[in-house]
Amino acid sequence: MSLVIREVSTPRERKIFIFLPEKIHRDHKNWVPPIWIDEKRYFNPNKNRAFAYCDTLMLLAWRDTQPVGRIMGIINHRYNEYRNEKTARFGYLEAYEDKEVVQALLSSVEEWARSKGMTKVVGPYGFSDQDPEGFLIQGFENRATIATYYNFEWMPRLVEEAGYSKDVDYFVYKIVIPKELPDFYQKIYDRVMKRGSFTILEFKKRKELKPWIRPVLSLMNECYLGGEIYGYAPLDETEMDELAKRYLPVIDPRFVKIVLKEKEPVAFIVGLPDITEGIQKARGRLFPFGFIHILRAARRSKQLDLLLGAIKEKYRGMGLDVLMGVKMLQSAWEAGFEIIDTHHEMETNYRVRGEMERMGGVIYKIYRVYQKVL
Repeated sequence: MSLVIREVSTPRERKIFIFLPEKIHRDHKNWVPPIWIDEKRYFNPNKNRAFAYCDTLMLLAWRDTQPVGRIMGIINHRYNEYRNEKTARFGYLEAYEDKEVVQALLSSVEEWARSKGMTKVVGPYGFSDQDPEGFLIQGFENRATIATYYNFEWMPRLVEEAGYSKDVDYFVYKIVIPKELPDFYQKIYDRVMKRGSFTILEFKKRKELKPWIRPVLSLMNECYLGGEIYGYAPLDETEMDELAKRYLPVIDPRFVKIVLKEKEPVAFIVGLPDITEGIQKARGRLFPFGFIHILRAARRSKQLDLLLGAIKEKYRGMGLDVLMGVKMLQSAWEAGFEIIDTHHEMETNYRVRGEMERMGGVIYKIYRVYQKVL
């Protein structure tokens, strides 16, 4: 059977592109489907602002009349201009275990990237670092979280055989939530509170979060760009609203902490009860009854997943991480959580990694972003 790589050009083909992973991962125990209504919005140029400043290529691999793989090519011009790079990205690579298909999809993105004057391809990566990034290379026995890839164990090998090598690794720590506040945390917390220079906001309802969305995401822009966060491109206000729309329905306000200095946000952290068991049961569909499974999973969950966090540069080293950490632990105790998943930490982010290890965290997943010079 002959293999054909064809660009997605019709609504029907886009639908096949979106839902193909559900077929490929049908019996994959720890794979978690996305929320499909979000996927439809994400891959729609009329609804996802990132398409306006990125060149994109969506491809399907066909054997006769059957789709057997997909990939997306992305050139984020905003990112390239800011970093003075000529880098393309591949993302959303899915296929059955077939070396020919994987290599043909990657090769097609590479040819497209060359035609656009790019000198390197990295991936898997989306429009920004708010999208899933990196293939899982260690920790396959653990279920995916809502914001991460979950690939087959053979996928990284096939990508490497196509000429790709490591660009950067991300570590994910598992922290067993202590029964009591560690002494070193208590001392730092007391010292910060004694100064009285900062106020920490906590929330009970989602509507209380809305006025803080743009200020917090603006702070994220400032911190992530200044901190040279891998792959990060600044969000404009429209994208901030879209990101909020994407995550606000599943955010639990109890696990959002914002630190203020004279009414200005200077630090924040966002967590989320692990709802992936509910998403699996719902098969990624909110309606008619999928949202009930997700709500039940949130109530029963014993794991807190950290999603985002940042501290304004001039206030780092002043104990704000501990201030937010103590408040997050208190909320976790009240909710009956037992485990924290730290989400991605860059391997070179020794300061944050040291904080995780001081709390007893152990690496239980590793993700890898690959690169290939064209």
